[in-house]
Amino acid sequence: MTSKVISIVLGGGQGSRLFPLTATRSKPAVPIAGKYRLVDIPISNCLHSNITRIFVLTQFNSASLNKHIKNTYHFSSFSDAFVDILAAEQTPTSGHWFQGTADAVRQSLHHLSVHEFEYVLILSGDQLYQMDFDKMIQAHVEAGAEISIASIPVHANDVPGFGILKTDSDNNITEFIEKPKSNFESWASEVSPEMAAEGRVYLASMGIYLFNKQTLYDLLNGNDHPDFGKEIIPQSIHTHKVISYQYEGYWTDIGTIPSFFEANLGLTDEIPEFNLYGNKPIYTRARMLPPSKISGTHLDRTIISEGCIINAASIVHSLVGIRTRIGFETNIESCYVMGSDNYQTLEQIAHAKEHNEPIMGIGDRCNIKNAIIDKNCYIGNDVTINCGEKLPDGDFPTYTVQDGIVVVKKRAVIPNGTVI
Repeated sequence: MTSKVISIVLGGGQGSRLFPLTATRSKPAVPIAGKYRLVDIPISNCLHSNITRIFVLTQFNSASLNKHIKNTYHFSSFSDAFVDILAAEQTPTSGHWFQGTADAVRQSLHHLSVHEFEYVLILSGDQLYQMDFDKMIQAHVEAGAEISIASIPVHANDVPGFGILKTDSDNNITEFIEKPKSNFESWASEVSPEMAAEGRVYLASMGIYLFNKQTLYDLLNGNDHPDFGKEIIPQSIHTHKVISYQYEGYWTDIGTIPSFFEANLGLTDEIPEFNLYGNKPIYTRARMLPPSKISGTHLDRTIISEGCIINAASIVHSLVGIRTRIGFETNIESCYVMGSDNYQTLEQIAHAKEHNEPIMGIGDRCNIKNAIIDKNCYIGNDVTINCGEKLPDGDFPTYTVQDGIVVVKKRAVIPNGTVI
């Protein structure tokens, strides 16, 4: 069945809520778990579900994402598999950029027309989950549905942040409301006994849609509505057979700095909700990096990526990304250090030390807590970051603070002795 499916991964808008991580890259290109990019999650889910024809739609800050896709996803010349970038473009029939999720797909339909397919699976590029789409497709076909929406049971206090579905006993969606703030008690749906016992009785849309080909074409060409969640889906419920496919595994929408930070640090739990260590790996760019070298460091609940050189005193409840250097007597707690795109040479390191300048990575005798260190940062010796009271929100030349989390900006230089 999956051979009849084409998948479209939406690259997202400007990603302002993830600033400054999205200052120079799109949301799907943001590094996650030390070695992956967010876009690797939906693509890996597709490949594990035997969906091998994938388009990634991009618009804002797309150069980094384009490079990652080009360097990562290669298939045999004898296969029809592909992961292709579809960048926003001006054409004789469309003179504007993507105006929303539905408009992005509408403007890209002519690229799909050269392929044979019956179903279109539309995914977000900024979510963390592991899902077998083949089961969703089978449920769609068996129900005779025209549209299927993946949904996840949530608690009442989560309802205002989601589009909420109301279903009948056959999983047909009878009503849809976008992010209700109050008076939504009557929107509870039938869920599994396990979910009901946890109080998760409201079905939230996961932003994962499966359309019959003709249904998608009819809906998109029949109007100019720009968005699936706000316009296309709510209107389709009354004119088409739209069903809910309930998913009860781990899923999180990484749309803000706190949710991004929590999702990454959650990977360090003894039994994380998102399993990196199963039999279905997350695919990403293959790098020929040496093993990490660690000397005299106390490690606890910490993930260390490849190619690191670490001499820290302690690293606790943290992720350390590729090619990270960390100096002597440094303590790091509850941090995501994204690492570096390259190594400095020994000559460059010697020159920096001779001129009392930071080297790429984290220097000696630093104390860093509750921070995200973006890629290619230069943090000097004796630097303290957020080890006191919770800092107020603010944006500064080399860092941003959101909800007490300090985000050191990409390529920032933090001089010796700095206190944040």
